[in-house]
Amino acid sequence: MIEQKQLQLANIELWKQWKEQGWVPAKQSLIESYLPLVDYVSGRLAIGLPKSVSKEDLSSYGVMGLIDAVEKFDYERGLQFETYASWRIRGAIIDGLRQGDWVPRSIRDKAKKVEDAYQKLEQQYLRSVTDAEMSAYLQISEQEFVQMLQDISITTICSFDDPIREEESETRLSLIIDEKAKNPDFKVNEFYLKETLAKAIDKLTEKERTVVSLFYFEELSLGEIAEVMSLSPSRISQLHSKAILRLKGALGRFKTQLFQDT
Repeated sequence: MIEQKQLQLANIELWKQWKEQGWVPAKQSLIESYLPLVDYVSGRLAIGLPKSVSKEDLSSYGVMGLIDAVEKFDYERGLQFETYASWRIRGAIIDGLRQGDWVPRSIRDKAKKVEDAYQKLEQQYLRSVTDAEMSAYLQISEQEFVQMLQDISITTICSFDDPIREEESETRLSLIIDEKAKNPDFKVNEFYLKETLAKAIDKLTEKERTVVSLFYFEELSLGEIAEVMSLSPSRISQLHSKAILRLKGALGRFKTQLFQDT
């Protein structure tokens, strides 16, 4: 934390030179100083990806995200650039991977089928459904369901640039706007979105909530989480996949309800 503060203070002058004077060398210096962020984010995303995905490609996509972050960041708002840039880097890597079509269509179809099943069953039962109930609905054995989760684990990396539903163009990022803007409709939608996500997270199993918390808030890798929870990395990957698919299903229901109410 102290090192981050020191870096931020040291770069203030560079931000001023770049944003206020348009001095390109200052921009280049900022990019170079924050390059370790690209290695950190790409390293975390590399976990669980096929070996065919090149680390060099991940870093290349990430650098583009970092450049975009430096160009768009408003240093005068007092926000932490590291947090903002991490999301931009992450989104750029995911976009790059998707453009390269690194996940077979059959795997994406499986992920969509499981997400839809979670959405329908949990809306029907108003609770977190079990693997047995999911297996029965999908007409497969529980072992086949576990294997399906393992197969689709590499698709559960989320980006705010993803559409809320595949067939629609509206993205999660479109729900995030400048907090200073006074838009009543957005405030109402934002309230219900947060409420929906809170309820969805509450419905996750204890282990799923722990995985989500450690991965997205404590920023541990799946391998580190496996050590903390004394479970195998493949089991942690399955728990992560189930949690993300449940949450995506909840967002899908949220979008459907908004559309029906308008």
